[in-house]
Amino acid sequence: MTTAREVGNLLRERGLTISVAESCTGGKLGDLLTNVSGSSDYFVGGVISYSNKVKVDLLGVRKATLATDGAVSESVARQMSNGIRRRVDSDIGVGITGVAGPSGGTPRKPVGLVYIAVSSRNKTRCTRNLFKGTRTAIKRQSVSRALEMIGDILVG
Repeated sequence: MTTAREVGNLLRERGLTISVAESCTGGKLGDLLTNVSGSSDYFVGGVISYSNKVKVDLLGVRKATLATDGAVSESVARQMSNGIRRRVDSDIGVGITGVAGPSGGTPRKPVGLVYIAVSSRNKTRCTRNLFKGTRTAIKRQSVSRALEMIGDILVG
C-alpha cells in the first residue's frame, strides 16, 4: 500500500506538483495528501466536482461525453484528471468518479464502480475498479487505489 507520505516524498524528490478532481470521494484524496506536513511544496489544489455542471465549468469535461458515457466512466475520469492538471498548472492530475452507494447503482454501473485516472503531461492512465462494502469503505478503497496509481506513475 502506498501512503500519502510516500507519494509526497516522491513528488518532492522529483520536483513535481499534483492536483485532484474528486467526485465520489468528496475530497478524501486531497485531505490525505494535505495531512502531510510540507505538502504545500507539491499540492497545488483540488476540486470536488460532485455535479456535472462543475465537471463541465471548472474541469472542462465535455457535455457530449457526459451525455453519451455518463459521469461514471473512463472518459470522464480522464477528462477530469487532465482538466484539473491544466486548470491549476500542476504536473500530475488525478480524477476520480464513481458510485459510492448505497443508492445510485444500476446493472451497468453498480455501487462500487469507480474510475480513477492519473495524468501527467505525457500520458494518462485510468483504471476501472469495482469496490465492495459501505459507502465509507468504497471511498477509502478508491483513495488507496489512487495513491497506488500515483506512486506507480512517479516510480515507473
